[in-house]
Amino acid sequence: MKKNRHDKIIEIINNHVVETQEQLACLLKKAGYDVTQATVSRDIRQMKLTKQVIEDGRQKYVYTTADPEVMHDKYVNVLKAGFVSMDVAQNLLVIKTVSGMAMALAAAIDALELPEVVGCIAGDDTIMIAIKTNEEAVKAMKYFEDLLDRD
Repeated sequence: MKKNRHDKIIEIINNHVVETQEQLACLLKKAGYDVTQATVSRDIRQMKLTKQVIEDGRQKYVYTTADPEVMHDKYVNVLKAGFVSMDVAQNLLVIKTVSGMAMALAAAIDALELPEVVGCIAGDDTIMIAIKTNEEAVKAMKYFEDLLDRD
């Protein structure tokens, strides 16, 4: 069932400009899949969907099976596109994003698979990243600063 749903998600995002999880859930329901927004969110993470900016400035979900180095660059581009600010609070790294971009950035951060990151929680414009230790949180912040400074 999940494989069929994932195949349908790929079909939907290839044929529509899907900007939000809610929009994807609605299109899946129209296609006969009984999904919740939580299921769609989990599918997006598992499939490692990313958002891409299109000509008119909107963003849409895309699926790619590119090699890891290419994907790393895409994740960094997503981070650069939506990043506003960052601060550390003990073992939590808090990233402020452009409104509506937190989920895309959190997915990119998850996809980078940093060993010190326990997990991310994203709202509309804020991501809270749980890091194993306070010291590793400072190191992770430095890692993201270095990524964002690259040209």
